[in-house]
Amino acid sequence: MTAKRVFSGIQPSGDIHIGNYMGALRNWVAMQDEYAPVYCVVDLHALTLPQDPAELAGARVRTAKILLAAGIDPGRSLIYYQSQVPQHAELSWIMGTFASMGHLGRMTQYKEKEDKGGQNLGLFSYPVLMAADILVHRVHAVPVGNDQTQHLEFTRDLVERFNSRYGDFFPVPEQITPPVGARVMSLKDPTSKMSKSDPDSGSRIIVTDDADTILAKVRRAVTDSGNRVAYDVERKPGISNLLDILSAFTGRSVHQLAEEYSAAGYGRFKQAVAEAVIAGLAPVRQAYLDLDDADVEWIMAEGAAVARSGAEETMSEVRRLIGLG
Repeated sequence: MTAKRVFSGIQPSGDIHIGNYMGALRNWVAMQDEYAPVYCVVDLHALTLPQDPAELAGARVRTAKILLAAGIDPGRSLIYYQSQVPQHAELSWIMGTFASMGHLGRMTQYKEKEDKGGQNLGLFSYPVLMAADILVHRVHAVPVGNDQTQHLEFTRDLVERFNSRYGDFFPVPEQITPPVGARVMSLKDPTSKMSKSDPDSGSRIIVTDDADTILAKVRRAVTDSGNRVAYDVERKPGISNLLDILSAFTGRSVHQLAEEYSAAGYGRFKQAVAEAVIAGLAPVRQAYLDLDDADVEWIMAEGAAVARSGAEETMSEVRRLIGLG
């Protein structure tokens, strides 16, 4: 039986933190055992915000290296840069003719960013390109968390509109709900999610941080009044966040850990958290350092060649169906 094809994309920030790693990348690696994954560094999506060309080029390579270092195997997964497969953009234009302005304007991500200014057509039509990313490979399923459910529903709506006009060509992609990842909050504000965009670099642990940097960030993490380690998200959000992180890297429950460290004091507890994170990330960091940029670019170019071939099969049929072939 042929494994189901699935698609996931990641923005090329180059600074993937432990929230991204535990919430997404570890699931991506595990999915290789059951599915035929397509993993894409979505560099076209990144252009909805102003980008320094040199910084974007460097971030793109670093992101690819982290994916490979984390365990994405080019022998089991298709991995490439989105911009090197132009069929993504071509299909986005075609599917955009099926998208209503009203529907796009109601998308949560657009409304949130619209409030912050910097509106542009790319940001408005972002969900159409996301749909094209999925459909150009005619994938069967997409792993999405709750924050991305709306985008998958939008994609399914476009598929139904296209298929109703031209026949059942695109499969309606199913939703895969990945295992719930660790709840990872900012080290500086444990009431907010850990974020790449936070101006305070001490708020997050980057997957490639060295041991000294991780130790320093954990030691400076915001805690709570008192000195008792307990899991209480409302009253002790800082300590609860560190317990969640420790749990994710040790595989033990937060309640077991809270009981073990209840009387240890914050200093000893933070040391244990830092040591667990350092040990957990060490193989990924070493694999990252061992990767040569030129070799990574070769892997990505090879992946793009395979992706272009498959995407062109899709687009040849799409062109024929709509009268352009």
